[in-house]
Amino acid sequence: MSRYPAVPEGIAFGGDYNPEQWPAEVQEEDVRLMREAGVTLVSLGVFSWVQTEPREGVYEFGWLDAIVDRLHDAGISVNLGTPTAAPPAWFSRAYPDAFPVTREGVRVGAGGRQHACSSHPAFRAASARLAERLAERYGDHPAVVMWHVHNEYGAPLGECYCAASTAAWRLWLRRRHEDLDALNAAWGTAFWGQRYGDWEEIDAPRWSHTVVNPAQRLDYARFASEEHLSHFRLQRDILRRTGKPVTTNFAGTVNCKSMDLWRWAPELDVIANDHYLNGEQPDNHIWLSMSADLSRSLAGGEPWMLMEHSTGAISWQARGIAKRPGEMRRNSLAHVARGSDSVLFFQWRASRSGAEKWHSAMLPHGGTGTRIWQDVVALGADVRRLAPVRGGRVTAEVAVAWDWESYWALELEWRPTGDLAFRERVDAFYEALWREHVTVDFVHPSADISAYKVVVLPSSYLLTEGSAKNLQRYVEGGGHLLVSYFSGVVDEHDTVHEGPYPGALREVLGLSVEEFHPLREHETVTLTGGGTGRVWSERVHLVGARAEQHFADGPDAGHPAYTSHDFGAGTARYLAAGLTPAGLRPLLGALLDRAGVSRPRDLPENLELVRRGAHTFLINHGPAPATVTGLSGTDLLTGAPFTGDVPPGGVAVVAPTQE
Repeated sequence: MSRYPAVPEGIAFGGDYNPEQWPAEVQEEDVRLMREAGVTLVSLGVFSWVQTEPREGVYEFGWLDAIVDRLHDAGISVNLGTPTAAPPAWFSRAYPDAFPVTREGVRVGAGGRQHACSSHPAFRAASARLAERLAERYGDHPAVVMWHVHNEYGAPLGECYCAASTAAWRLWLRRRHEDLDALNAAWGTAFWGQRYGDWEEIDAPRWSHTVVNPAQRLDYARFASEEHLSHFRLQRDILRRTGKPVTTNFAGTVNCKSMDLWRWAPELDVIANDHYLNGEQPDNHIWLSMSADLSRSLAGGEPWMLMEHSTGAISWQARGIAKRPGEMRRNSLAHVARGSDSVLFFQWRASRSGAEKWHSAMLPHGGTGTRIWQDVVALGADVRRLAPVRGGRVTAEVAVAWDWESYWALELEWRPTGDLAFRERVDAFYEALWREHVTVDFVHPSADISAYKVVVLPSSYLLTEGSAKNLQRYVEGGGHLLVSYFSGVVDEHDTVHEGPYPGALREVLGLSVEEFHPLREHETVTLTGGGTGRVWSERVHLVGARAEQHFADGPDAGHPAYTSHDFGAGTARYLAAGLTPAGLRPLLGALLDRAGVSRPRDLPENLELVRRGAHTFLINHGPAPATVTGLSGTDLLTGAPFTGDVPPGGVAVVAPTQE
């Protein structure tokens, strides 16, 4: 089955369309303007459950028939949604026990979205019936090229603590642990006298006045992700009978903490991601690249879909920062550079009412006389010119480990310091690599990493024995491994690996850690190589490794801070300090050179360079012109020979000259 949408040609362009908010004459204008903008694909019906099923078991498809046919007549393809993220009022009234319950015991109310528990039998039955009816009616419609299940699982509903969830949780535990002795061992219930003698004694890990068993919390996070995935599979299996690809939109790969997307990814026919810039975050284009790289990695390197992003301001952030001229274009084409075969937005026409009426759109409240509309039309033309890029792959020589289970475990309570955060270290290493002009893949620590020249573990607090052996084999085979502090210290049950830290990684790193020394809030340490770190320091003892740098000050002054250990044909390195991205760059630069990682030299720091297939994307995020030497060909965006110059805020996509 296709791993990317069967749009008529090229890179898909369009967005989320909600015609139910508008009268017929506006819908007609919408389709006319879509053609003007070059729209080729819209997501339709994502929140229209009550329009499709106004009363339980009563379906009305006339309104949807009309708009699907109108779009088809205009040559616009449809990604048809199952609107189960927006349960109607009749459902909430009929099944009040389907409302989710928070960990604190508060029942969620209606009026928003995702206000039905994925474990509730009535919600599952209603979801399946709706998917069946949509598949029957539109499975053969030529406009419908793919299916879109639900919307942004995990945002806002992650874990639910209602009665249906608790019952499903006990069944899940039986499947995972098989017997109570195994569960008690995995959870370490001898601590604080928590041993269970009957499955019915086990409750969901609700809020308590002190810390709740972290192994139980970790299992509940796994369970919650699996329950949402089970709800997705229920609808997917029905829709797949039509022979058309099925997806759902991830709620921002780098920001969706509650779903283990490594487990989700194989279940989708095409990976789809929503990405919204933090308007106030400096250099937010770096985190856009990170989200795109993680999306591509979840797709196994194959093309994926940018399902949603914004033309301008975002309504749900603390401050709706408008995008600067050219920023929307750069954002959009950066996703394409990193593997997306679509440029889609939320949403087509700005809503006049509701929670997101201040959210930007392809067609703003101000209409076709606005800069945003003019930029959308121009972007549509750019996207058409990029048709030759479709299907191209991005290859990387460096991988960064990302594991949602480690994310969950690290950020539970009572760790050595409250300053530990999974994203903080991942972000620091990613930023340093981005500024070194290195394209990276993200990998699970258990994945096949043999093809990468360098693998970085920024935040692998939780690491199984199997993953540790995988990393050891990688180094033995000639790989270069770089591990950051507080990694490899617990197993899949949040149990400390036996023996000195860093447990599972002691042998390959050639060292042990005697004691952690978290730093005070504003305290820093420096390394003899000049880098500055915060959050962390630790007492490292060498057991075969050699010290490359030492702590120059702080609680571990004079002791190893950065080490290397030749192991088999490769080398494993360990960094025991939380260096800033600026401090990481010299270490990474030397490591990349040692490993033979190819990367462009002498480029401006703000020039993003990514190779996708035969095409080279150059995106200038800086205020000054950038010059690139040694690259020739045709700029697809202009049709002219590439001169080597990229203007401030500009983009070039260079295709090689045909022999």
